[in-house]
Amino acid sequence: MDGAPLPPSNLYGAADLAEPFRAGPGDPAVAHVRALLDKRLRAMLHHEPGVRDGRDIDNLHRMRVAVRRMRAALKSARPLLDRSWADGLRADLGRLGRALGPVRDLDVMIERLRDEVATLPTAEQAAGERLVAVLEADRIAARAAMLDELDSDRHAALRRRLVEAVSAPLPEPPAGVVRPELIELVRTETRRLTRDVRRAGANPPDMTLHDLRIRTKRLRYTGELVAPAMRDRKGRRTKDATRVRTMLKAAEGLQEVLGDHQDACVAEHRIRSLLDGLGDHPDAHEVFVGGRLVERERARAEALRAQWWDAWLVLLGRAEKL
Repeated sequence: MDGAPLPPSNLYGAADLAEPFRAGPGDPAVAHVRALLDKRLRAMLHHEPGVRDGRDIDNLHRMRVAVRRMRAALKSARPLLDRSWADGLRADLGRLGRALGPVRDLDVMIERLRDEVATLPTAEQAAGERLVAVLEADRIAARAAMLDELDSDRHAALRRRLVEAVSAPLPEPPAGVVRPELIELVRTETRRLTRDVRRAGANPPDMTLHDLRIRTKRLRYTGELVAPAMRDRKGRRTKDATRVRTMLKAAEGLQEVLGDHQDACVAEHRIRSLLDGLGDHPDAHEVFVGGRLVERERARAEALRAQWWDAWLVLLGRAEKL
């Protein structure tokens, strides 16, 4: 991986963070939102130096997950927060996520194709490596764009805004606005997922399965927000907490199936794009190898498509007990 000089640590705002904010079972719901944002902000700031350095791609994965979970918390907790404030912060985090995403996606794709190429006959591996080299060039360009965003005044302002946000009580809705219990946030996400699955049917298009994966992930992230609050005064897990944990375990299973399906679909599309970019007189070996790789990814996607409905029924059974 290419390296880049690390900026001073105080550039990230980490020095401005107080002790981690924690919320207990008896605290208001909005305090648990703040605690989760605090936790994920610390993860984001911790991994950003490694993202800039570029030698360990796991840092980018973890920073991206931290950003996603903050956005998901702000989305799920909208009824508990000042909506204008929450939506504005989500938009700023979304811009950061869009800067991180292409590099992370290419990291995953390059690793995936390299593993596939390594399983090909020796005579075909050179052609496969040439296809991978195109993705590596794309990654260089995507990484440059990502670093431009991380070096921007916008990103510095976002870091400051996040540090300020978790350092004080979060902005809440005006007095008189009904604020749901945290368990209701999980139930709302469950109802939305159930509605979308029923609309999709058992054999929807690939893009619809991708949308259902996003909805399932949002349900899991909402559960992460809710779980710490669902204990009694003695710290024991409540019955609702046990039901949520069981349901979220099933959601994890569904997300895994849908995620693997999406990965196969994306890989197939990316390989097809590589082949389309070979020009009017493509190398026959590259076309042959690319075709083999497309066939493998399509077979994987179809096998996973056959599994998702059963995984959904397991989740539905758990969700009905909430």
